[in-house]
Amino acid sequence: MSDEVYCMDCWFEGHVQGVGFRYQTLAVAKGFEVTGSVRNLPDGRVHLVAEGDEAEVRAFQEAVADELDSYIRKIELQGVMAARRCVGFRIKH
Repeated sequence: MSDEVYCMDCWFEGHVQGVGFRYQTLAVAKGFEVTGSVRNLPDGRVHLVAEGDEAEVRAFQEAVADELDSYIRKIELQGVMAARRCVGFRIKH
């Protein structure tokens, strides 16, 4: 049995800072069995890290994208199987 989980890094680009994007992402996360974090980047993007079952992580990312679609211009995804790095889901500052 493996201790690895699906780990997704997701970068959202567009009008994603200063609009409550991180807080809305945190609210969406409460409906999914994922761990991870969301934070603003200095270049204006938002970085989302999500870990868990692959289908759950992908569904979570899609729910975030659907919820915040009007703010997003581009999404970049990268996912791998790896050891869990996060406990709970939180906003990083």
